[in-house]
Amino acid sequence: MNGPKLTKFKISRRKMVLGSAAIAMGLGLKYAKTLLPAYKSLIPGKMVGPQFKIGHLLRLGAFNRPKQTETRETVIIGGGIAGLAAGWRLQKNNFEDFTILELESAVGGNSSSSKNSTSAYPWGAHYVPLPSSDATYVHLLFEELGIIKKYDGQGLPVFDEFAVVSDPHERLYIHGRWQEGVLPDSGLGVANSEDFKKFKKIMAEFATALGKDGKPAFTIPLEKSSTDPKFTRLDQISFKDFLDSKNLSSKYLRWYANYCCRDDFGLTYDQTSAWAGIHYFASRTGKGSGLEDGSLLTWPEGNGHIVNALKEKLSGKIRTNSLVSSVSKLKDGRYSVVYSNPVTGGSKRIISNSVIYSAPRFTAPYVIDELNKKKPSYLKSFQYAPWMVANITLSKRPASMGTLCWDNVNFYGKSLGYVNANHQSLESHPGATVLTFYLPLTELSPIKERQRAMVKTHAEWSQLVVNEMKIMHPDIAPLIENIDINLWGHGMIAPQVGFIWGKDRQQALNPIGGIFFAHSDMSGLSLFEEAFYRGVVAAEASLSHLNRPLIQIDKRGLS
Repeated sequence: MNGPKLTKFKISRRKMVLGSAAIAMGLGLKYAKTLLPAYKSLIPGKMVGPQFKIGHLLRLGAFNRPKQTETRETVIIGGGIAGLAAGWRLQKNNFEDFTILELESAVGGNSSSSKNSTSAYPWGAHYVPLPSSDATYVHLLFEELGIIKKYDGQGLPVFDEFAVVSDPHERLYIHGRWQEGVLPDSGLGVANSEDFKKFKKIMAEFATALGKDGKPAFTIPLEKSSTDPKFTRLDQISFKDFLDSKNLSSKYLRWYANYCCRDDFGLTYDQTSAWAGIHYFASRTGKGSGLEDGSLLTWPEGNGHIVNALKEKLSGKIRTNSLVSSVSKLKDGRYSVVYSNPVTGGSKRIISNSVIYSAPRFTAPYVIDELNKKKPSYLKSFQYAPWMVANITLSKRPASMGTLCWDNVNFYGKSLGYVNANHQSLESHPGATVLTFYLPLTELSPIKERQRAMVKTHAEWSQLVVNEMKIMHPDIAPLIENIDINLWGHGMIAPQVGFIWGKDRQQALNPIGGIFFAHSDMSGLSLFEEAFYRGVVAAEASLSHLNRPLIQIDKRGLS
């Protein structure tokens, strides 16, 4: 759920069969074509995640009147990566008069995490690619957190070795066996191989292309990308249409393109903007000292590692279980921010001079009075992809699992596969582990998928998870100790055709007086780097509104 996988579009690679026990057990194409028998045993676990019922209270508008009032210079609404980034930037400017209000019982948004007696594990975004040179703020954060240790003689960052995904990186279950890498590369035939080579060449050209404005065609953050129509017009067609225009018809390449779009955007490749699809491959230009291109950073808890570090830095500034119900402008130009504790029902008010709205943009009309009155039509373009994420605790690894990789993908299933939360562990023995299972809900429209997801029980979701896992590991069911299920109704912004460079997203970027908007959906791409960038930029805009001199932090702090 956060950027391209390691192999990206590598064509020639050392072939290695991982987990040969799977072949011996007779796994094959039949598992993609037959309904697996139901797993009858009751699997322990629970439904966790965003408080949909509480969030939906915004539409009803039934809240108690606030009994307490306090003042703050700035209020940050939303404690996801963007909100935490805003708080981080304010503190870097020696500004402390702010509060972060978060609906959930913990901050992090879709970078949240948890842990049990076996391991920590992610509930959403679980890795960050090496940041590109344009991602200045991310570099500065990673220096501060010790993720970047120093810079070598060539100016390349030296990353914490325990954060870099260790071998073996990833594998794909296809043709009844495991192959190294996610890109299908065995038994393809000449035509398929030629399509892969052509695709690789096209993406490599985009990765180095510059627009007439001198900017890279595709980079992160998106705002630093070229606005040359030669590239932005690609937003007007789907990624499937783009492949059609290049006569790239390999079914294996089409599967890979669709997989990548589902992985990064929660959309199928015929729904995804071609600009976004190309961005997936062409924007990741980050380098690391002694590291291969395409290397990733991860932790057992995924991006929750970064959330926890930011949470510690912002200690005392965060208020969880705080549902903001109203932001209204007062006669003196200040803002009244009313929020309630959904557990106790008590309401409070904060009077502030500026507001950073880092919750998903589609919620703003239910909260900000001025938008509620105007009901802006541009927000209709903001569509969000629903996801189901499950964390599976195993008593031990099944024999069919073989050499477990960090990322394990199933060519035949509906899911994206699973990530091994224990992969970065120093333990060498194959004991108990937690597997994080990802399923973007893409069969129906996002609205219909959300409706269908909400009525499914834990038992039904667990059955789906077990059936998907049994395609790859038919002996896994008896070893499952627990399955927890997390539903992300609005898991990530969906970069559908025309959205990235359309007028609606541009309109939504505009502040409303002293209210400034953050969140990754303002970029149209649900990426850690985009969320962090949006939070920092909103914080700087807020400081300017407050007439606070801006302390520059755009230079590397390490030598």
